[in-house]
Amino acid sequence: MNVEQVFREERGRLLATLVKRFGDLDLAEEVTSDAIEAALRHWPVDGVPDRPGAWLLTTARRKAVDRLRRDQAYAARLALLQVEVDRADPPAGDSLPDERLELFFTCAHPALPAEDRGALTLRCLAGFTTPEVARAYLVPVTTMQQRIVRAKKKIKEARIPFRVPDPHELPERLPGVLQAVYSIFTEGYAARRTDLADEAIRLARILRGLLPHEREVTGLLALMLLIHARREARAELLEDQDRTLWDRDMITEGSALAERALTCGHGPYGVQAAINALHDEAPDFASTDWPQIVALYDVLDGLVPSPVVALNSRRHRHARRRRGRARVA
Repeated sequence: MNVEQVFREERGRLLATLVKRFGDLDLAEEVTSDAIEAALRHWPVDGVPDRPGAWLLTTARRKAVDRLRRDQAYAARLALLQVEVDRADPPAGDSLPDERLELFFTCAHPALPAEDRGALTLRCLAGFTTPEVARAYLVPVTTMQQRIVRAKKKIKEARIPFRVPDPHELPERLPGVLQAVYSIFTEGYAARRTDLADEAIRLARILRGLLPHEREVTGLLALMLLIHARREARAELLEDQDRTLWDRDMITEGSALAERALTCGHGPYGVQAAINALHDEAPDFASTDWPQIVALYDVLDGLVPSPVVALNSRRHRHARRRRGRARVA
């Protein structure tokens, strides 16, 4: 694994571990950057260590304690934490403990404005720089800086906990996390930013690994895969797309996940994934299973009624009637 891959895989874990350890998102971000800068100096000379995550964590903890010791405002916190970095045992295994789920729920906490949740998720969990996040959301860098600072301040002032919600809280809190990830995907789709859509899918894979039994996490991943599979043939109308350009491996994976998402009940992302699976699996536009799609839109309208769902339902009913007339002719 090269240095860039290590940073990509370990940064989110490292940041989450440090936030849990020190209870300060700003401090955790600063020492995460410090540790990565140190790795960029040492690893090209010494080689990537056998346990890169442990190396980064040890380095980051030491730098955090150094910062705390220099800052009188943090003196009391340092004493409370009783951090003894030199005596601390490195994490077992080859990688850091995965505490990113806590970070997902912190970044998408309902106390934060909706427009800030996706931005903070990109900043903290995807490792985007502030200019990259600004470009993703098509806003000036200064505007995005203000959003991120505002979100971090809210987390600190409201004492938003860094934890996974209790089981009885999960149904209320999980949709916000999924919406934050999906908003990243839709921003990438609208801006034709393949890298951004890819990152949203990567985040959804992480979430599914952390919450493997949550059907809507599986449904969200399936939905994004099935939409993203058509990226090379994108056109305003589905019937105008060249289906030979669709990513069949992605469709196969997405369809299997969509089926799994619906085995334990119906959720909005799972139903949308099933609709897209029917589109993607059809050999051509005329062969699409319109009756099944219309039935799924009826289910979706019962789950999340909205003008958009109603409009799509009418469009697909019209397509179904067109196919019926074509058969009669």
